[in-house]
Amino acid sequence: MSSLIEVRNVAKAFGGVRALDGATLNVAKGSITGLIGPNGSGKTTLFNVITGYVKADSGTVSFNGQDITGARPDAVFALGVGRTFQITRIFSRISVLENMLVASQRKESWIRGLTRGMSSAEEIDNAMTWLHFVGLGAKSHLEAGSLSYGQRKLLELAYILVANPDVILLDEPAGGVNLTLINDISEKIQALNEQGKTFLIVEHNMEFVMKICHSVTVMHQGKDLTEGSPEQVRSNPAVLDAYLGGADEGDDEVGA
Repeated sequence: MSSLIEVRNVAKAFGGVRALDGATLNVAKGSITGLIGPNGSGKTTLFNVITGYVKADSGTVSFNGQDITGARPDAVFALGVGRTFQITRIFSRISVLENMLVASQRKESWIRGLTRGMSSAEEIDNAMTWLHFVGLGAKSHLEAGSLSYGQRKLLELAYILVANPDVILLDEPAGGVNLTLINDISEKIQALNEQGKTFLIVEHNMEFVMKICHSVTVMHQGKDLTEGSPEQVRSNPAVLDAYLGGADEGDDEVGA
């Protein structure tokens, strides 16, 4: 399969802390790729570089053959790269459906969406389709802040899907979620992948990663340690050493 995302020799330092030190990553089109590693290994920083929230000091990032190194988050999003965050970013004081309609207007740009104001019947139908897909259709009228943490993660996934991205980056989708909802989230990811969606997933839940990912890249101390199938990664002595013997290199914001 051809690469949809290619990261080459990316470095990023925050003060005296080197969060990324020549990181390299390939995400094949149509794959579910896992990105794992101990705390402080640089996973979230790499996510932030790919999606434009952090500018790399050096190295390159390309998406679908186009150089997006240093592009703004809105420009990366418009190209077809959607992402979620470790801590869900939803509008808690408006309804579940209204959150989805904000996402619909994001496709046009924030300014045009805010100016236009009203959502079309087509946008509402599309929003409801994705809410039903993630199991939140019956809760569309509720204030988003009333949802459980796991349901908020499902809403954030639906929020991204409204924009029909080519690749979806999920940051800790199973983190802090009960087993029933973890299974639900994994089923949704696999169903979307069967429809052609590509995923890059940062996750600490190894059972979740090994169950759904086609390929896994392991990061350690800001660079890629190894890449392979879940079975290859699981049995790699260097991976076991990184998890069991590696000290944390920074907090979640810098290097998680």
